[in-house]
Amino acid sequence: MRPSTACCAFLPALLLAQSVIAATPDQWRSRSIYQLLTDRFAPSDNSSPTCDTTTRKYCGGTYKGITNHLDYIQNMGFDAVWISPIVENVDNETAYGEAYHGYWTQDINKLNTHFGSQDDLNELSSALHSRGMYLMVDIVVNHFVSVPPNDSDNIQALDYGLIKPFSSESDYHPYCEITDYENQTAVEQCWLGDKKLPLADLDTENLDIVKTMNDWIKGLVKSYNVDGLRIDTVKHVRRHFWPAFAESAGVFTIGEVLSDNTTYTAAYTEVIDSVLDYPTYFPLTEAFKSPEGNLSAVVETTGRIQKTFKNGAFLTGSFLENHDQPRFQSVTQDQALVRNAITWLFVKDGIPILYYGQEQGYTGASDPNNREALWPTAFDTKNPLVGHVKSLNAARKTAMLANSNYTSTPMSFIPQLDKATLVISKPPLVGLLTNVGNSSKAKTTWTIPSSNALFKGGESVVNILNCETTTADADGGLSVQVDAGMPQVLLPVSALGKNGTLCGTGKSGSGGSSTGMQTRISWSVIGGLLVLGLVKALAGFT
Repeated sequence: MRPSTACCAFLPALLLAQSVIAATPDQWRSRSIYQLLTDRFAPSDNSSPTCDTTTRKYCGGTYKGITNHLDYIQNMGFDAVWISPIVENVDNETAYGEAYHGYWTQDINKLNTHFGSQDDLNELSSALHSRGMYLMVDIVVNHFVSVPPNDSDNIQALDYGLIKPFSSESDYHPYCEITDYENQTAVEQCWLGDKKLPLADLDTENLDIVKTMNDWIKGLVKSYNVDGLRIDTVKHVRRHFWPAFAESAGVFTIGEVLSDNTTYTAAYTEVIDSVLDYPTYFPLTEAFKSPEGNLSAVVETTGRIQKTFKNGAFLTGSFLENHDQPRFQSVTQDQALVRNAITWLFVKDGIPILYYGQEQGYTGASDPNNREALWPTAFDTKNPLVGHVKSLNAARKTAMLANSNYTSTPMSFIPQLDKATLVISKPPLVGLLTNVGNSSKAKTTWTIPSSNALFKGGESVVNILNCETTTADADGGLSVQVDAGMPQVLLPVSALGKNGTLCGTGKSGSGGSSTGMQTRISWSVIGGLLVLGLVKALAGFT
């Protein structure tokens, strides 16, 4: 009989933990998340080791490396960091390389020492919290890994004794391959991976196993003051498993449900707090990868999400890149299209998530090429995309300070005659997007008619991406011409005046570049919101 709890290895850290930030879903609404792969972000000693992604091996990133570069993340405006799974993984080379990514769990009671020690992880957690930032940890429930000997195709040869605490074959569903993703029972009980690297599917119908997992996650969260969990492969575990698990965790949960089907994905918003916005990811990528993209598909998907997800789109994790999908610049390097697609994440309902390296213009395609080391960039803060992201985070935070209901006010779209344009209204912020591309010679205009007036008559409005101003007409209408295919993010000058000197007085800026913005950001805006977030977090201490 296995122990009823699986948190024993975390007890030393638990005894040291004086408080836990039990971050609620509402506290996460205002956050923006920087996702990184721990092994690929930064080594402890600021060295720059060679990292060949094609070999799928550890490259040397650590918790200390993350702690040492929190300024880089925070100065872009991010106030939450999503790190790789922390538990011990298979430690030998497999048919598909090493477990540098953290998703091949072997022992949930131990840490992956490649990333550092318990003290190192606690130090990272404390450093984040001292800045008013949140820690999100990736976790895997669905499967564990035991490597077949000598690349054997014989599943019966697996040594379950290596897996802890579930060391018996009976702890797993009988082996089968998923051949029909319309068969939900097969999706939940058959195995991922393949015979070279089978991912043993945990029997989450077994009540003893359920209790062990619930106890384990409770211990992990408390041990490291974790504020939120990203849950891997959620749709591969029965839905009824998740509510008690999430309650045991006691923090915000956001799950990976890899599907473009809004209705299918919506069901999981009933059992955990949130999901990654895969239903929008697919049309978003198609819409902005070329001038031929269909922007209306993004609008239609958004409408369905607002109607079918339990919390609308407010808690969804909005992303353009992650470790499982090709980087956007592997399909287009048109910087106008790139900036428009990134801008979408920050002007819509939901929690924006930026995948590390996206701000440096990384172009890696499918796994493993999209898992590059970041340190060769020397964490360059002068990259134009770094400035672009900084501006977007600042605009979103300013909008939240100007409108206390911002994160619960649903976005809407102002209809446009030109199918290559989108106008997104989320008062007081207005996002103007287009997919005409950087080389377009066409004269394209965004129009906000007086019947949809978003501003006061004669009001001064600033595009925070270049700090140039325009003025609404007497009835509050506005017409803005597209410049080189670049997006715009508009805020009333009055909203800026309340909260500092974002964009200064709104004088002429850099003509579509974010660099002018960087020198005019009032860090009282970002700092003020971080302090506000910390105060809210302190209210959740247990």
